[in-house]
Parts: sequence; structure tokens; C-alpha cells
Amino acid sequence: MRISPVDISRRLAFGAVFVVALAGVAAAQTAGGAQPAPQETPPPPSAPRSVAVPRPVEKSLKNGLRVVVVEDRDMPLVSAQLLVRNGGEVDPPRLSGLADMTASLLTKGTKTRTAPQIADEVESLGGVITSNAGWDASRAFVNVSSPKTERALAILADVVRNPVFNDEEVERLRQQYLDSLSVALNDPGSVASYVASRVVFGDAPYGHPLSGTPESLKLIRREDIVALHAKYYRPDNAVLVFGGDIRAEEAFRLAERLFGDWARPAGALPAEAAAAKRDAAAGPAARRVVVVDMPGAGQAAVVLARPGISRTDPTYFSGIVTNAVLSGYSGRLNQEIRIKRGLSYGARSQLDVRREAGPFVASAQTKNPSGAEVASLLLAELGRLGNEPVLDAELVPRKAVLIGGFGRSLETTEGLVNQIASLALYGLSLDEINNYIRNVQGVTAAEIRKFAGTRLGATDAHIVIVGDAKEFLEPLRKQFRTVEVIPLAELDLNTAALRKSAAGAVNK
Repeated sequence: MRISPVDISRRLAFGAVFVVALAGVAAAQTAGGAQPAPQETPPPPSAPRSVAVPRPVEKSLKNGLRVVVVEDRDMPLVSAQLLVRNGGEVDPPRLSGLADMTASLLTKGTKTRTAPQIADEVESLGGVITSNAGWDASRAFVNVSSPKTERALAILADVVRNPVFNDEEVERLRQQYLDSLSVALNDPGSVASYVASRVVFGDAPYGHPLSGTPESLKLIRREDIVALHAKYYRPDNAVLVFGGDIRAEEAFRLAERLFGDWARPAGALPAEAAAAKRDAAAGPAARRVVVVDMPGAGQAAVVLARPGISRTDPTYFSGIVTNAVLSGYSGRLNQEIRIKRGLSYGARSQLDVRREAGPFVASAQTKNPSGAEVASLLLAELGRLGNEPVLDAELVPRKAVLIGGFGRSLETTEGLVNQIASLALYGLSLDEINNYIRNVQGVTAAEIRKFAGTRLGATDAHIVIVGDAKEFLEPLRKQFRTVEVIPLAELDLNTAALRKSAAGAVNK
């Protein structure tokens, strides 16, 4: 799947010749008065090409650190990622954003390097270093040319093992987060996303905003950051993944030298965070229809949300193909809402798989008066997918989109490492990377219909609309018996109740 610089040059040259030839044909047709017949349908995608990623090699150090190496010698580049198996799901209830801040601060100073020194050293190597947290993991990674690997990896080990969390850096990052959040809380789309998480997961770990709330960010102290780092950043809770122009023996040697003396705490690993999904035996939570009133908003953000699946769910491939039928420019949601009706610049969906069941979200932004209509259209498309078969003319190109995106993700060493690290995080076989295309191709129309009907049911999906409520509230109430209306000033993202006070009761 990798394209060399020589291949790129050849393709560019071929493209230039093709464009010139095409222009000549067009000119000849114009001169002769002939016009090409319009093409009614695009040609079908060609058969997918197989992927052959080199087999990963791995070993575990005595301290419990798992080391995985994927050799790819096409380009003189190496990516290395240190993954910790916990992220935002372990935030304490009052301190949402703690894991994200902790990860972001790793590169802001160590016991021997200041933040500017870290940046200068990595820049002098022609590399990039960064760190962040997701829901189930925290990561630090470095990309560099292969001759500089050892020096770059020494910096990566230092930032992961020896961060100092300087007070000045903590306060600077806190202010950056607060500034970004103040902007997001005036954007209907961002607010709808935050609210949807609370509606789906309530007060469970996945319910809070990953990057925190205005209230929680102000409560986080350096001591909290130090404690989280000490608790979860340990070798027996981490995976080190190498990818690119490096031999496995050399990678293992560097791992042993730079991480081998990383002490494993005497205590056991912390128990996994409480399950983020609702108890399946209790049945689906009652549907909530939540309106956040934002007077003067230029548009309404409409979100349909419900629990989806975990990454290890046996129906994972059926799920991502089902979502591909719904999402994307040629997906059903965009076709129905944008192309046919002109109600939005784009409608999309996402099946966010995590350690526990993540959310399925379908969304669109529209003019305020059509907010209720768009909500109905989102629900209708989910229902249709669970009741009608998908024809090959639609399914084949949607699978091609998935496969093409997967192929592009492997075109860089960083992308390759991310794919392998994700498999390692969720305890999946590393060989699955070479089975991805076959698994996608094997999904049938019957499996899509079954998945949509049993796992993406529209009848218990929650609805969130953020916008100027007076423009769409009345038609929305005609569709749904109970509508919660929350003025933006009363919105509280720290709780599943979503309210700062008892004001603004249901159907106010």
C-alpha cells in the first residue's frame, strides 16, 4: 500500500500527460460540434487490493512493559508510541478533564528538560513529539528519521517517566482549555455533542466532556495530576509500539535501555473503571428529547444519539459497514438531508467504539425552523436501514470508502503504529490488521439489516437539538410527548440532569 517518491513522480508525470491528452480530445470534440454524453452513474469501484503489513514482533520486559515492533523499511522513518491503557474514563466525577490535562502536560517539562528544551531538541532532530488522552488510553509519540531514533526515544522515555507538572505550565494549559471551552459553549454543534454524551451515558464515565467543563477545570490541582500519573503511568499498564525503518532487535534493545529500569509499583493495577455502558439486563434507557435554547443562534444542531458497541463486539465489522451506508457524502443521511432536500451542508453519523460500548451519533446542522424536520429524517433513515435490504449497487461503493480510508491510514508510519496500538489496547490479535479488508468485504446486506434493527433502533434513540428554540419547539412537541427545554444559561454539563437549578421544568 506504500507509495514511494519514485512512484509519486511517475504518477504526477502520467497525470500531466493525461490532462494534456484529455484537453486535446475536448478541443477536437468542440471543434466538430460533438458533445460527450453525460454520465448518469459513476463507474463501480475496482476490486480492493489486499494489504500485507509485516507481521508484528513483540516481547515483554521484566517490568511488564509490552513492546511491539512492525518493521517497514520502505522509508527511512520511525514512529514510536507509548500507550497507557487508561484515559478520560478514569477521571474522578468532579474532575473531568484530568486525564486529558495530565497527558497534554507530559511534554511541558521533565526533571532534566524544560518545555522549550524538549521542543528545541526534538526540532533539532527534525522530528515531532506530542501527547494526548482519549477515552480509553493516554499516548505520547514521536516521529523522526530512522538515524535519529535513539535520541528521540530517549526524549519520549523522559517525558513519560519524569514529567514535573510545573505549576506555571498547569495554569497555562488550564487557561487554554477554558478559552477553548468558552468558544465551544457558544457553538450549537459542540454543545449538542456534550449534551448527547450526558443523555446517553448519564453520570457513568463516558458521560462527561473529555476535556472538562468550566467548573471541573477550575478544581483540578497539580496534586491531582501527579496522583493520576503515579496511579496509571506504570510499565505493566503500558504498551510501546515501534513502526518503520527499525529492526526488531534494535527496538527491543532501545526499549530495554530506556524503559527497562522503569519501576513497576508493588501494588496491583487499579481496577478498570466502572462500565460506561448501561446494564443491558435493565433494558434501554427511556428516550430523552432535550432542547438547549440558544436565542439568536444562526443554526440548530440536531443530534440523534444512543449506545453503540464496544471495539471487541463480535458485530464490529457489521457495525462499521452499517455506519458507512449512513455516513459520508454519498451516505444515506447526506443524500436525504442535504442532496434531496437542501436542509443542511452535511449530515453524518459515527459509531464510536471503545473499551465499553461507545456512542452511536447521527447529526446535522440546519436552519432553526427545520430543526424538528431534520430530527424526524434522522430517525426515519435509521428505521429504514433496519427494515429494508441494502442493494449491492449501494453497498459495494460504501465498502470501498471504508477500505480506501483504511489503506490511507497505513500510508504513514504514524498511521501504521496507531492501527497496531489500537489492536493492542483492546486485546485484539495484531494479525487482524491484515484481515481488515476481508472482514469488511464479508459483511452481507442481511447482517447490516440485522445490526441496524437490533443495535441502532430508532425507537429508543435520544434526540438533542441546540438552537433558537422558538423556531422549532412547537413542531417538535407535536412529534414527541415530552420535550425537556433547558436555557443555555442553565445548562450544567457536570450532571446527567443537565440543569443548574430546578428552573425550566419539562415542557416549560
